[in-house]
Amino acid sequence: MLARIKKYTPIAYSLVASAVFLDSLRFKFTNAIETQVIFGRLDAWAASFGAPGLFAQTGLFSQYVIGTAELVAATLLLLGLFPTLRRLQTLGALIAVAVMTGAVNFHLWTPLGIDPNNDGGGLFAMAVTVWLSSIAMLAARRETLVAMLAGIGNVLVPPVKTSLHSEARHAAA
Repeated sequence: MLARIKKYTPIAYSLVASAVFLDSLRFKFTNAIETQVIFGRLDAWAASFGAPGLFAQTGLFSQYVIGTAELVAATLLLLGLFPTLRRLQTLGALIAVAVMTGAVNFHLWTPLGIDPNNDGGGLFAMAVTVWLSSIAMLAARRETLVAMLAGIGNVLVPPVKTSLHSEARHAAA
């Protein structure tokens, strides 16, 4: 039974998280009124402490930027369903955690609130669901995550290579 859970949980997670992300794109990429309300409130909030335009349509955290990150996450999660591309699932979950951490926090700590579009908090509930399941996915794939982060670390800060000749020279001195 446990083996089945371990086998099918990542598949279910990938399908659910991708469905949530892909469904939200129709609102973000068509500039739907619901999206205008959400990002308009966030932009007004940001403007109140000197960052106007941060969430505007051309802003650093616009609906298009967030939507693109969600599209990339969904794509990686779905590609990760193929055994040879399994590592992409971990990368998709990492992007999902980043995006949903922002979403959950903006719902909780800004004037946006938990129910910005009078949907009974459904949007917030889906954000929390994807956020928690993405964290669980990263925990389950922690070995892959650590290997990926180590690889990135090695690219950014290459390990120091010492030769035996230079070590012998330093020991003799």
